[in-house]
Amino acid sequence: MDLCFKILDANMNTKAVSKGVDEVSLVYSQAYAQGDRIILEMSGENVFVWLQMDDALGRALVYITGNVEYIIPFGEQRVNLSPKVFYGTRHLLYARIAKEYDVAGYRNLAVNVYDQHQMRDCYPHAVANVETRRETVFAARNAIDGVVVNHCHGEWPYQSWGIGRQDDASIKIEFGRIVEVDRIVLYTRADFPHDNWWKSVNFFFSDESSYEMKMEKSALPHEIEFPAKQIRWLEMNHMVKSDELSPFPALTQIEVYGREVHSPIVRTIEI
Repeated sequence: MDLCFKILDANMNTKAVSKGVDEVSLVYSQAYAQGDRIILEMSGENVFVWLQMDDALGRALVYITGNVEYIIPFGEQRVNLSPKVFYGTRHLLYARIAKEYDVAGYRNLAVNVYDQHQMRDCYPHAVANVETRRETVFAARNAIDGVVVNHCHGEWPYQSWGIGRQDDASIKIEFGRIVEVDRIVLYTRADFPHDNWWKSVNFFFSDESSYEMKMEKSALPHEIEFPAKQIRWLEMNHMVKSDELSPFPALTQIEVYGREVHSPIVRTIEI
């Protein structure tokens, strides 16, 4: 499959480009500027890819249904990331079409360090009906970035999904294809006494089933197991806050464990 990395500026002018077959690398030896974005173009779709937009963030195994655009964050938009990310004048981008053995095992299907609000072709993807004050440190994507440090709140590595005191808050994890899952692990934020905690939360699945998770006040992970089910997405909702005074329960990380149902389907297209 043909792969192509491009770096574009705010006016969509090309600043760098690199092409490859099934695998591509791009070394960019300049500092990023406001408005820059990374594009990964492919001659196929519906495929698993090892994706690295920045060497400090590392590689992520993602499911891609079309060309991917990643906007380089600046200012407040990057406070949920390590200060090393997208910094300096030497950057290494990489992408490789995944092998069957890369995706066949039992794993956390909900992690994606490259998730962004506007992404609709790179999965998993997190979306919520509220994010506290629309601040990046409380964005939904923080709940699937793989960081489980939960004893504080705020800038990296303490980013989380904040519900803005909204009683009907919900977060949805979209997988972009059918997966089989049987276990969910939650790391709830535990910056006590600043934080509150949930006595229970509900998980609603795309197959219209649901499960309730009972929880206790703890910084340790909360886990629920259930009979394996095939789904395209799940939503966490109906979160019941404890009676403590703090109005601030929050989610640090959600992990969803399972396996792929089908091998990736690859369809050739022109780019």
